Amino acid sequence: MNLIEESFVNKEEKKKKTLTKIILISIVLIIIIIISIIAYLMYLQSTVLKLTIDGQANEQLKQLLVFEEDGTIYAPIKEIASFFGYESYNGEYNDKSEIQSKCYVQNENEVANFELGENKIYKLDLTKNTNDYEYLYIKQKVKSIGGVLYTTTEGIEKAFNISFQYDKDANAITIFTMPYLNQYYSKIILDYGYTSLSDELINQKAVLNDKLIVQQNNNHYGVINSNGNIVIEPKYDSITYLSNTGDFLVQTNQKVGILASNGKTKVGIMYDNIELMDSDSGLYVVKKDDKYGVININGDTKIYIENDEIGLDTSRFVQNNIKNKYILADNLIPVKKDNYWALYNKNGKQLTEYKYDDLGYIVSSNKNAINLLVIPDYNVLVACKDEKYTLINSEGIELFPTVADDIYMTMSGGEKHYYIGVNDQSMDAIEYLNKNGITPRQEQNINNSNNSNNRDTNNSTEE
Repeated sequence: MNLIEESFVNKEEKKKKTLTKIILISIVLIIIIIISIIAYLMYLQSTVLKLTIDGQANEQLKQLLVFEEDGTIYAPIKEIASFFGYESYNGEYNDKSEIQSKCYVQNENEVANFELGENKIYKLDLTKNTNDYEYLYIKQKVKSIGGVLYTTTEGIEKAFNISFQYDKDANAITIFTMPYLNQYYSKIILDYGYTSLSDELINQKAVLNDKLIVQQNNNHYGVINSNGNIVIEPKYDSITYLSNTGDFLVQTNQKVGILASNGKTKVGIMYDNIELMDSDSGLYVVKKDDKYGVININGDTKIYIENDEIGLDTSRFVQNNIKNKYILADNLIPVKKDNYWALYNKNGKQLTEYKYDDLGYIVSSNKNAINLLVIPDYNVLVACKDEKYTLINSEGIELFPTVADDIYMTMSGGEKHYYIGVNDQSMDAIEYLNKNGITPRQEQNINNSNNSNNRDTNNSTEE
């Protein structure tokens, strides 16, 4: 091979090497570009919020959520109701109106009421023949955005009986409804050796607190968690979940008591019946040997178990929309013994003697009048003695002697009006209350708040 041929071969080899380098570099660049594109697409996907309800993606609900700077998530109450099988309305259940500062949602089993500026949700179980509401607190109050009522994810969970989980790192919201969870665990518990889950609405809510009320073949009930660990031994005749407190009402040998969510005893199993009176105060109405009393969550007696009745039949006063038959005017506990009524406060202190024939006014002749138990904005109660009536404030004090012939309510244009009748003359009850220095409870709350602030300022100055 001469020099010319050798030079030509070297050039060809250099070209091949160069071409190979170019191809390799191109392949590497293409791989880098592909990886970059995949990474970018993954980044874009990670920035898109993902929302599922019972495992199914839901774009519509996602668009309704409002994310606050502090991380709080709000949702429009009425607009999201249909996603969880509820109807929605303005106003308040059993007190129909189009007032937009209140709304309620309803399905075939229960109702949840919301009010602007409130952090308390009132719920009514429609599967029970009762007008007794339960109430649940949320940390953030209901607020208005663009004239629409919004609540937080906590409010959504409690009102619609759902589990709402937001994974910020994954930018994903996972929602499970109570029926879905109960259906899922109804199969799992078979592996744990139980026959079924309780089918009562109130008991099904326990699943939202990672608790399952289960039944064995011997018809005994117990409580386990989702991993199958026993919380309450399956040895009771019945168990009822107390959603307000997370505790359990248990029954055995026709006696009932209360066990905590960890299975420890709160109230001994010694009573014929126990009903929650007020979760704020931790009070329960108990029945023993056909007598009634009140205890607290520690089992301490607040009102002796020696009375014939505690609480009123509020079905006679539907238009009053009373949510707790045991506590009226925010503080008064009606107690009956030997055919007479007395009033106690939430601390168990007796405020009046056992001297009233009845509580509330029942209409007998006036077709325009409506039965009346309380004037709610003023926290006053109607009481009857010897067929005459008076008003009693939340401290148990009569505002005037029992001389009124009637104290009743009327409805006009959707508004409620209250009247006091004496000697065939009627006066406006609200005017009477205002003239006598009795202010609406909203003003009382403001005054109490101002007084508290003044005390704090004075204390600060003194220090």
